[in-house]
Amino acid sequence: MENLKKEDISQEVFDLYDDYAHNRVTRRDFMQRLSAYAVGGFTVTSLMSFLLPDYQDAIQVKADDPRVTSSYISYPSPKGGGTIKALLCMPKGNQKKLGGIVVVHENRGLNPHIEDVARRAALAGFVSLAPDALSPLGGYPGNDDDGRTLQSKRDRNEMLEDFIAGFEYLRKNEFCSGKVGVVGFCFGGWIANMMAVRIPDLAAAVPFYGGQPPLEDVPRIKAPLLLQYAELDTRVNEGWPAYEKALKENRKEYTVFMYANANHGFHNDTTPRYDKEAAQLAWQRTIDFFSQNLK
Repeated sequence: MENLKKEDISQEVFDLYDDYAHNRVTRRDFMQRLSAYAVGGFTVTSLMSFLLPDYQDAIQVKADDPRVTSSYISYPSPKGGGTIKALLCMPKGNQKKLGGIVVVHENRGLNPHIEDVARRAALAGFVSLAPDALSPLGGYPGNDDDGRTLQSKRDRNEMLEDFIAGFEYLRKNEFCSGKVGVVGFCFGGWIANMMAVRIPDLAAAVPFYGGQPPLEDVPRIKAPLLLQYAELDTRVNEGWPAYEKALKENRKEYTVFMYANANHGFHNDTTPRYDKEAAQLAWQRTIDFFSQNLK
């Protein structure tokens, strides 16, 4: 197990994990199909353990990091789930009004990785809000498998309302300048695209490998977009050419990056799909983009 490296894993295994992570195959089917790749001394158990998130060792900015002030708050979402719990973060000792960033999780609730990303945004000089769309069902349950199951029970358009309500909460926060952007990953990337459609006052949107909005809604987008895609993510990338065509036809402000040889989820450093070079570059571009549009 300790000798297993990312380079040992075939692309078919990463694609299979993507199907599992997006509820296209069950855990049982995933493990059965994974057995075909358990060769060279590696077992299904070792492959499974290697592919699943490591929240203990991979967190970059710990919850008790002295450079960040963070707390859990709740805000109303009358058109969504009612009351939503979220992690609010800002630089330690901050007394200024800062640009705001809504950080949107993947399809499994507010897990430790997304909380980490929210703290990273605070370290970069912003006030961030990371809502948990699983709040109406008790919140993130402590593991991603159960988180995916819970999130599949919620209507995604109601969850969109929860993040739009989060935008409104953050915009009115005493430490927010009123300029608010959004960054989202996977499901959160779709939310980021849809918030750009739905919120005329959104200052910037950064979808990471997110599903595209309906093409007929593209004319409603006002915010500048920074779109981050992974070259090997064929499922999400299928929708990009038509989306780009609509953005161009409607003269929308956007920048797109396609990260070579990167998988869906390349920014998530808790799984072996993580691509350090692509992730660091994409995050720096994200912070630069927010610095330009929120400050």
